[in-house]
Amino acid sequence: MQEQKLADASTVVPSPRPRERTQRVVPALTVISHPDLQRAGERLVLAALATQESVAVSRTAPEFKFPGALQGMALADPFLSRKPLVFEPGPDGGVRLRVEEGGTSVRVGESPLVGAQEFTPKALAEGVPLVLADRIVLWLHQVPDDTPTATEGLGMVGYSTGVRRVREGISQVADLKVPVLIRGETGSGKELVAQAIHRISPRKAGPFVSVNLGALSKELAAAELFGARKGAYTGSVQDRDGYFRAAHGGTLFLDEVGEAPPEVQALLLRVLETGEVYPVGGHSSVAVDVRLIAATDADLEERIRDELFKAPLLHRLAGYEIRVPPLRERREDIGVLFHHFARQELEALGETHRLEVKDARAEPWLPAAVALQLLRYSWPGNIRQLRNLSRQIVIGSRSQPVLQLSPHIEQELNSTPPAVSEPVPERRTRQKPEGASSRRRPSEVSDEEMREALSATGWDMKAAAERLGITRPSLYMLIDKSPSLRTAVELSPEEITRCFHECNGDLDAMVQRLQVSKRGLQRRVKDLGLVTS
Repeated sequence: MQEQKLADASTVVPSPRPRERTQRVVPALTVISHPDLQRAGERLVLAALATQESVAVSRTAPEFKFPGALQGMALADPFLSRKPLVFEPGPDGGVRLRVEEGGTSVRVGESPLVGAQEFTPKALAEGVPLVLADRIVLWLHQVPDDTPTATEGLGMVGYSTGVRRVREGISQVADLKVPVLIRGETGSGKELVAQAIHRISPRKAGPFVSVNLGALSKELAAAELFGARKGAYTGSVQDRDGYFRAAHGGTLFLDEVGEAPPEVQALLLRVLETGEVYPVGGHSSVAVDVRLIAATDADLEERIRDELFKAPLLHRLAGYEIRVPPLRERREDIGVLFHHFARQELEALGETHRLEVKDARAEPWLPAAVALQLLRYSWPGNIRQLRNLSRQIVIGSRSQPVLQLSPHIEQELNSTPPAVSEPVPERRTRQKPEGASSRRRPSEVSDEEMREALSATGWDMKAAAERLGITRPSLYMLIDKSPSLRTAVELSPEEITRCFHECNGDLDAMVQRLQVSKRGLQRRVKDLGLVTS
């Protein structure tokens, strides 16, 4: 750190966040579950649709393969028909799926597909779950139209575009000395990214020290980080080196950096500028050589506006930024992640034979119905939550031939509306009461129209959904995708608490001010121990 003072003057201005690439995208099918679960993650790119050709998918052709792999194989399940499912170019870049009579049964989520159905570009961007013969779950989505490369490695599982960009970011910055700021939601795998940077950096032979700033007591945080001299505080009976000196010659990972107390922020800024730490109770500095990687799930810019975080510290920390996508933005990885976690549990149980396919006609170990629930869930706890549920499902199904969901897991997976809303095919219009809205597709509702409906109904989800002519799950999905709206989970505890006191605990007034759903806000208020009127 002394070689470059951990961050020199050139890093005062933070590097811009990596821009979303404006690549052309093409439709693709990714295997979420298959009777041979090891095939989860295989992909078929429907590139021919871009040249107005159709793609026929049957039991025997074409090949699905892992991104970057040279060889693959057809779906090859005996319950699939040799009569193909035909994917054809749709209007405006959409896709039309046609099923021949007597061919493989297909469901779009829970809805049986008869004849043909069109999927708009917006539906493809959100992703469409397809269930084949109640045995195989595919994810129809979009991928960049470029030549895929092998994307495994660096301790991260998955083949999604978001994960590939994270790996690229790691490779770009690993051999440099600049500080790195990793942004991402809780449970999305930020520490794995930090470990990967350290593992392929010139400092890989040195220590990797991980510290959760949110778990440190405010009174002892400075001593824990920078060290302390004997007698510096009550109970200090000997000198303490601190985490910075423990990471000398290696990497120090500071998780939840947004939770650092103001006095610690000032000391962090000083060590970033000078490459020296001042132990608590000491009178001289100690030089340290440390690569600093910080992570946060907080909106640091908002915390700066609220005077809870120092802008100069953000500028120093963000020598380079990497964004880790939440699991809901990389649903094509859910199958391969579940397989990865399930294999780990089965190895611990000595039951890896459960992943072996001995009878091609047997019911899949991961039933399509369970895979569909995992695929459609919102995953607020991200990969950490998926890993925990995977463990519970595997252990809870030890005596069963196939995986089953316990009642409490069923309840958890159904506790929030499905994050994936299946497009509804055109059907005969049913008579409705006068004045009621006709049922519409979510893709037909504009962002402005949705905001107007929410405002007019005081953010009553049921009333707003009826006004728009869509289901409540579809409305929740549109809110989650909206570039102009926040959800209750995105509100900081400080913002909720401040609004609670300003509105005298009136939940309806809080909803109007914060512009979020009443149910979601009520849950957050309850979690914070606040009592509404």
